[in-house]
Amino acid sequence: MIVTVGDIAAGGHCVARVEGEVYFVRHALPGETVRIEITDRKKRFAFGDAVEIIEASPDRVEPPCAWAGPRKCGGCDFQHATPESQRRLKAKVLFDQLTRIGGIAPERLDGVEVEALEWPEGNLGWRTRMQYAVDAAGQPGLRAHKSHDLVHIDRCVIATERIRESDVLTQNWDGMGAVGVVDADDDELAVYTQLRRTARPHHKSGPKLVHQKVDEHEFEIGFDGFWQVHPAAAPTFLECALEFLSPREGESAWDLYAGAGLFASGLAEAVGETGRVVAVENAASSRTAANLAGHKNAGAIEGDVGAIVPDLGSVDLVILDPPRSGAGAEVVVALGEARPRAICYIACDAGALARDASDLAIEGYELTRIRAFDAFPMTQHFETIALFEPVD
Repeated sequence: MIVTVGDIAAGGHCVARVEGEVYFVRHALPGETVRIEITDRKKRFAFGDAVEIIEASPDRVEPPCAWAGPRKCGGCDFQHATPESQRRLKAKVLFDQLTRIGGIAPERLDGVEVEALEWPEGNLGWRTRMQYAVDAAGQPGLRAHKSHDLVHIDRCVIATERIRESDVLTQNWDGMGAVGVVDADDDELAVYTQLRRTARPHHKSGPKLVHQKVDEHEFEIGFDGFWQVHPAAAPTFLECALEFLSPREGESAWDLYAGAGLFASGLAEAVGETGRVVAVENAASSRTAANLAGHKNAGAIEGDVGAIVPDLGSVDLVILDPPRSGAGAEVVVALGEARPRAICYIACDAGALARDASDLAIEGYELTRIRAFDAFPMTQHFETIALFEPVD
C-alpha cells in the first residue's frame, strides 16, 4: 500500500496511520509518501519496509553502503538520512521516551540535542568491534533485520579501516556460528570465533588481552570484554560524567556496571587519596580490578550489581552504565537507600533510561542535567548521559 509516514518512533521506524491501522515503517523518513511492503503483523499494528519512495524528504540521501535498505543487511537504520537529520530523529526519540515513559517535564529537555562525536570519517569507519554470523557453508555475513537470513557483504562501511581491510570476510569459517574482530589500540586485530550464540567466544588470533587508551591511562581487557565501540566515546563520556558530578576531595563513589573501570579510574583521581571508589562488575573479561590496581583508593567487586549494592552502605556519588535493559527497580531502590548527592546514568537505550528515571523519581531524585551523543552513527542507537540529584 501507499502511505504517508509521520513521526519517528523508537526502533528506527516511522509511524504511519491508515484507516485506524498503525504501521511501523523502516527505511522511511517523516513526511515521506512511500509504498510499503508488510513484513510482520501483530494484533494492533504491523511492521513494513518502504520499498518505493514516491515523495522524498529533503533529508533523504543515497546510502553510502550497497547493502543498506529493504531485504538487505539489518545493521544500519538511517543510512538514507543526512547525518544532521539522523541526530534530530534520535533527539525526538529521546524526548518522547523521557516525557511519555519517564514522566520528565518537557521543559527540562528544552534544547537537548544528540551531539556528533568527532571522527575523521564522520558517520563511517567508526565501529571498532564487529561480529559476523556464519552460515552452514562457513561463509560470514550480517543478518537481515529481525531475521535469521544472512546477507553476505563484502565490507561494512561503518567498521574501522583496519577491519575493512582484514580478510575476515573472505575466509571460510566452516563449523563456526560466528566470527568476531576487535580493533583496539594494539598493533594487531584480535579475532575470535563462536560455535553458537550461547557459547563462549574462542580466541583465534591476535592479542588475547586488548588495550584501550584514554588520555594517559591504558585499560587491558579480554578480547571479548566490553568497551565502547566508537573511538571517541570513552574519553567523551568520561569527561561529561566527571563534569556532571563535580567530585570533591575525600568523597566516596561507586562505579556500577564498571566494565574495564574507565569511570572508576577517573573518579579515583578526582576524589583524591582521602576518597574511596568501589567498582562493581560481573564480567571477569573486563579485568576491572587489574585496571584499578594503580589506584590505592579504588577497588573492584566482581558480581551482580543488584545483589551487591544493598550491602555497600551509603555513598556520595554514583556512576552507572547498565546494559541495554537498564538498571531496574531493585538497583534503583538500593541507590535511593544509599542517598548519594548525585547519580550519573550512562544509557544506551532511551526507553530503559526513561523507566529508571521514573523509578528514581519515586526515590526522590530528579533529572537536572542531560546530554546525548551520536555514538552509533547510521543506526537508531545513541548514548545519553543524565544527572539525577535529590529533590530536597
